[in-house]
Amino acid sequence: MSLSMILPMSTFALAASISPGPVNLVCLSSGSRYPLSRGLVFVTGATLGFIALFIAVGLGLYSMLTVVPGLQEALRWAGVAFLLYLSFRLARDDGRLPEGDNHEAPGFMTGALMQWLNPKAWLASASGIGAYTSGNDLQQVITFALLYLPICWLSLGSWVYAGAFLRRYVHRPAVLITTNRTLAVLLAASCVYLLIE
Repeated sequence: MSLSMILPMSTFALAASISPGPVNLVCLSSGSRYPLSRGLVFVTGATLGFIALFIAVGLGLYSMLTVVPGLQEALRWAGVAFLLYLSFRLARDDGRLPEGDNHEAPGFMTGALMQWLNPKAWLASASGIGAYTSGNDLQQVITFALLYLPICWLSLGSWVYAGAFLRRYVHRPAVLITTNRTLAVLLAASCVYLLIE
């Protein structure tokens, strides 16, 4: 693969990974609520979940959605239910920062599963594969995925660090309640995209 393709692929991966979406909002919330290491565990799960989805789409999974009746609709409703569950948890948060490491932060599996239920991830995978690879060329898909891996991890990680920055400078529960409820509304609003798509 030539350098002339690597640069546009990398730019696409950066734009798709760092732009706001459901996973990015959970990263921001996680960084503001939990120790940085917990947020980065979620980021690792989300990144590897996305890469697995990306490769699967590159090998033809996306076309299966059009062949199997009801699969796309089931995926859409599962995504809506999962995002609404996460937004409900954010909205109920009391704004007090947890003490110690014993509180339940979104983990590796939550991150991985969230990508498979995330319409932004499916769209980024399908459009990236369609634009920058030819058909089901495994070598091109793997090369693109290997480029995507660090870019996605660093992009999602930057959202966790932004949340950690908020945590450092915002100690009043009222401010964190407002932040979490705003994130909850944005997350729930992303469900509208799923329903009208």
